[in-house]
Amino acid sequence: MTRLLMKIVLVVVSTALTVYFMPRGNEFGYKYELNRPWNYGLLIANTKFPVLKNDSLIHREKERVIRDFQPYYNYDKSVKDTMVDRLYKHAAKEWQEENATMYIYHIAVMLDTIYSRGILSVDDYSRMKDTERHKQIRIVKDNQAVTVDLSRVFTPRSAYDYIMTTDTTKYSPVVMRNHNLNELIQLNLTYDKMKSETELEERLQGVSNYNGFVQAGQKIVDRGETVTDEVYDILRSYERDYQRRTDTDTVIPYKAIGQTIFVMIIFSILISYLTMFRADYFENSRNVTLLFALPVLFSVIASIMVSHNILNVFMLPCCLVPIVIRVFMDSRTAYMFHCGMILIISVVLTNSYEFIILQMITGMVAIQTLRELTQRSQIVRTAFILFLVCTLFYTGYSLHHENDMKTDTWMYVCFTVNCVLLLFTYPLLWMLEKMFGFISDVTLVELSNVHNPLLQHMMEVAPGTFQHSMQVANLSAEVANKIGAKAQLVRTGALYHDIGKMERPVFFTENQNGVSPHKHLTPLKSAEVIIAHVKNGLSLAEKNHVPDAIKRFISTHHGKGKAKFFYITYKNEHPDEEVDESAFTYPGPNPSTKEEAILMMCDATEAASRSLPEYTEDSINQLVDRIIDNQVAEGFFNECSITFKDIAVAKEVLKEKLKTIYHTRISYPELGENNES
Repeated sequence: MTRLLMKIVLVVVSTALTVYFMPRGNEFGYKYELNRPWNYGLLIANTKFPVLKNDSLIHREKERVIRDFQPYYNYDKSVKDTMVDRLYKHAAKEWQEENATMYIYHIAVMLDTIYSRGILSVDDYSRMKDTERHKQIRIVKDNQAVTVDLSRVFTPRSAYDYIMTTDTTKYSPVVMRNHNLNELIQLNLTYDKMKSETELEERLQGVSNYNGFVQAGQKIVDRGETVTDEVYDILRSYERDYQRRTDTDTVIPYKAIGQTIFVMIIFSILISYLTMFRADYFENSRNVTLLFALPVLFSVIASIMVSHNILNVFMLPCCLVPIVIRVFMDSRTAYMFHCGMILIISVVLTNSYEFIILQMITGMVAIQTLRELTQRSQIVRTAFILFLVCTLFYTGYSLHHENDMKTDTWMYVCFTVNCVLLLFTYPLLWMLEKMFGFISDVTLVELSNVHNPLLQHMMEVAPGTFQHSMQVANLSAEVANKIGAKAQLVRTGALYHDIGKMERPVFFTENQNGVSPHKHLTPLKSAEVIIAHVKNGLSLAEKNHVPDAIKRFISTHHGKGKAKFFYITYKNEHPDEEVDESAFTYPGPNPSTKEEAILMMCDATEAASRSLPEYTEDSINQLVDRIIDNQVAEGFFNECSITFKDIAVAKEVLKEKLKTIYHTRISYPELGENNES
């Protein structure tokens, strides 16, 4: 029940933290520029929406309306009658020429013509002529508007010239110039400002901001296509319609609910994976804490980058997560949690297909190229390989979708930044080791260095134990490699598993020179001294800050087994006495991992092999089978994940290695007496 509650809390807390930082506004999510390639996948309209005209087009259409607009001018017919009356009155007094009547009639006809066509002010005429606007005007006569070309209308100056230049052969300009005809020319067209401006405003408002519709399901643009003016207008309209439809006040609750469901499903799947395949990780809270903290952290960072438009999410070194998990745990778990994290991040991305595919590939490559981190240079190599993979993938992906060599250079910059950030894996591993108590392969390599002070001291005070530990380390690493366990971990654990013997080295066979102090001790006391090397080893490891993962090998390499030599000796000496078995039993616990089981098998086998009377193939085979079969029968491996197949492989490896160590040879036949010379 406690473990179930822990799983529920993990899912709920991880989901809450992740979803809290996810963007839930009505951001469009696509970035596009005019005359630039479309960098996303196929975009299809999911609803019908109007296409919004761009500002320049609307401006041009309004300019066209203004240019083609015909302003209203009111026609004053009384002006002509007044001027004609003035002509006759003036002629009766001033005209004395013999053909005055003919001239007066001609001028009257001219006045009738120019006033019929209309006379407007020079300013109005010049303004319309110079701007090439209003090439036609509407003259209102008797409540009817008549469209007239601007070229047909007179100004006072053009009207005077028209009178003076019409039929100059018959009517002398000199004669007419002697009479002040300018007094007969006045404006009879007046601008109707209210009516003109009202109608113009109505027409300008009538200019539509939209240019047709895009139907639901209609293609808008596909990857690699150039964003032309038309496509740009459609995208801008789609963005506006999207923001209108996804009003923040109404969309946030639904979007948050959707995000919560999706993220909770992903974390639940990860919990199910651990339950089915790596239930042992639940035994230590630091394991599940790290496993869920990393995806949550990177998902939060990705959400912040997207919601605040900070750089590009492709710069985020997502492969750092599987690398860290692989170093501290195992490859399968690393890739599983990497995939879960990528799916969660994809929720905040508008077009996540490319991101998901790339990260799936790079995550697998990162795990494969960094299976055991033993040198700093491996991280640099991995980062470089990932950069090449990203570059090749994006180039191929672009060629496939764009069908040409045009690629976005900015993406290569993102890949470079990503791989540079990946170099911070090394200091991050060190920090996580200190925070969570994990141990990396780099630390294991440092610990397994024979120049380590603790190992140096063991070499000096207990040389036999040191040689035994070295031999066990080599055997354990070989077995681990064969069955897929962590070779460097078990090797380092083997080097330290017997450090407790340094407290009283002479009591252990490998450090004796033919004289055993156990001859002067009772079996009970001897067993106490022998068993104490586990407790002494843990104390010494604690004093020298040896990691917990290595201390586990010290406490489990004998498990809950017995100091059998002294146990059997005591029973033989006290046949009628009930033996307190706890006095002869190691404190344990039994191995809980493959690596600890491997060390137990190799330690017992290597130690026993030293006491063989002769080293033949049969004797070594029998020894290995007997020791490991006894360990299996006593249930030492019941609490760890090692399989019978793994045990069988371990037996074969130990047999072959021990034969090599002790140089077993075939028995040569002796020469018969009859053949002796």
